[in-house]
Amino acid sequence: MMNLALLLTYNHRLISTAAILDVFESVNNMYTTNQQAPIFNIQLVLADQKEVDMLPHYGRYTTVALKEAAKPDLVLIPAFIAGDVDIAIAANSTFIPWLRQQHHAGTEIASFCTGAFLLAATGLLDGKPATTHMNACRAFAGHFPDVLLLPDRVLTSASGIYTSGGATSTFHLLLHLVEKYCGQDMSVKAAKLFAIDMDRETQSYFGMFLPEKKHADPLISEVQQRMESCFQEARNVESFMENIPASRRNFVRRFKQATGITPIEYLQKTRIEAAKKMLEQTGNSILTVMLDCGYNDIKAFRKVFRKEVGLTPTEYRLKFAGSRNANTSLALEM
Repeated sequence: MMNLALLLTYNHRLISTAAILDVFESVNNMYTTNQQAPIFNIQLVLADQKEVDMLPHYGRYTTVALKEAAKPDLVLIPAFIAGDVDIAIAANSTFIPWLRQQHHAGTEIASFCTGAFLLAATGLLDGKPATTHMNACRAFAGHFPDVLLLPDRVLTSASGIYTSGGATSTFHLLLHLVEKYCGQDMSVKAAKLFAIDMDRETQSYFGMFLPEKKHADPLISEVQQRMESCFQEARNVESFMENIPASRRNFVRRFKQATGITPIEYLQKTRIEAAKKMLEQTGNSILTVMLDCGYNDIKAFRKVFRKEVGLTPTEYRLKFAGSRNANTSLALEM
């Protein structure tokens, strides 16, 4: 029997722990239904004994303090509720040396969604591939530059360390782990039980452009406002720099320092985000969407869109538009 340790971190997401527990419990149930012994022994691990009696959601599980946990074969780190990353890491710092110790003793570790921040804080991800929620990737890269961040990946695996992307990507990593420990047949059964498509390889189309605006550079803030208001009309970035008291070189440096990306990248992401909304909310043709978001070359637009989103404009509309808009779009493109 494999010992699983699910960390009940400070400020963890209940939906994350629920998904993890549900999958492994369901696999155990499938074994017992076939008159076989369950394969996973699940224990919930907290940093402090005082917290054990304060968990009304987990009353039927074995809950232990960190120092009393049985040696696990696999440690599971759930996602955090959105908030200040530094505060979350500091509040869970007790787990960091324990995680290092367990991995050095041969234990495998899996993080789910933003749980990757705690795993990365151990240093165990340095030089290794990792992923997390698409909307947390910029913060993750800023905090952990030595990690090989792969934002579009649904999951990563290297040297007994696993990470998953955002939200439902949790299930893809869980299925990966079930296949590793129980075989492909059990993984397929679990996928059918939870209605999970096993062939998803990217999460990039779930991402949203959330530009950094909490900075103290009013000049850059002004340019950001110009870009977001007039992105359809501008031919290039220079058109947003009119009357800006800074050289182009200095402006680009300040812009990247404030927002984390270059002005060209910012304009492109703004336009693609607008295109995504048009594809979701209107039945306009792809050509009309392209023109309305500031592009004039359909081939270039499709190329940039696919690079940013991971899907073609038509594929994106079919995935995210309501059925009426999607059908209208197909009719307009025929």
